[in-house]
Amino acid sequence: MPALVSIIIPVFNEEGNIRLIISKIAEAIAPTGYAFEIIFIDDGSTDNTLPDIKVAALHTNNLFFISFSRNFGHQNALKAGMDMSRGDCVISMDGDLQHPPSMIPQMIKKWEEGADIVYSIRNEDKELSLLKRKSSSFFYRLLNRLSDIELESGTADFRLVDKRVAQLMRNFTEADLFWRGLVKWLGFQQVGIPYHAAERQAGQSKYTVKKMLQFALKGITSFSTKPLTVAIYLGFSFSLLSLLYIPYVLLSQYFGLAVSGWASIIVTIVFFGGLQLMILGIIGTYLGKLFMQSKNRPHYIVKEKNF
Repeated sequence: MPALVSIIIPVFNEEGNIRLIISKIAEAIAPTGYAFEIIFIDDGSTDNTLPDIKVAALHTNNLFFISFSRNFGHQNALKAGMDMSRGDCVISMDGDLQHPPSMIPQMIKKWEEGADIVYSIRNEDKELSLLKRKSSSFFYRLLNRLSDIELESGTADFRLVDKRVAQLMRNFTEADLFWRGLVKWLGFQQVGIPYHAAERQAGQSKYTVKKMLQFALKGITSFSTKPLTVAIYLGFSFSLLSLLYIPYVLLSQYFGLAVSGWASIIVTIVFFGGLQLMILGIIGTYLGKLFMQSKNRPHYIVKEKNF
């Protein structure tokens, strides 16, 4: 009996892409000779994504779906797919066809050669705006500088993992999941392969600038306490600098010069007030993560599924 390949696809309002991605996956995996299953994770879609999946599932015996009670986020949707998968290897990919299904045979080949994890690295798209390209590059540089992991620029959630790695991933219980970092942290034999992101076939990108910033913050605070260390050094440095103000005040008093200018005082107060709020915000972020973890809530709630 051939090995089973599980393909998990989180989707949110992707009604125009469902039928096409199913056919593209079937076309790509057929030459490999492997049996496969497709698991869609509907992350609280408000369009016809779920009805389209249900219709497709009626005519395909290896097509399954999980529907959340609301939107729980892409990373939690990946967790659900991993929890429900049964394959000898598990491939995760987005439902917008920007992760090309044609790369699946290449991933499987690397897996056959002994790789436990095959991850993808997106080549820079020259057609993207300069802001988009620079912000993406800055994200990875900042993440690598402030965290304890090293991610190549362009690393995506399009990857293959062996079943033993998938089992370990199912055991993660942390509330704030960041799979790109967790997969790198796991170790094992990992191989990266480059790819060119395909054009989105339908719908719009769900990653706004705000979500990208939140994603970056999640990645940094999930894998390092370096921001807290930076806060300590900032506080210590500015405390030392403030000592330089003491000789100025003493000399002014000695020579009978009044310490004039309320503007400089206000600017100083505002500056140090802002610095304190920033440091408190960093500390608060870590405390908030501990607070959410202590609740031990599930990563997602399944409203319905067909297996």
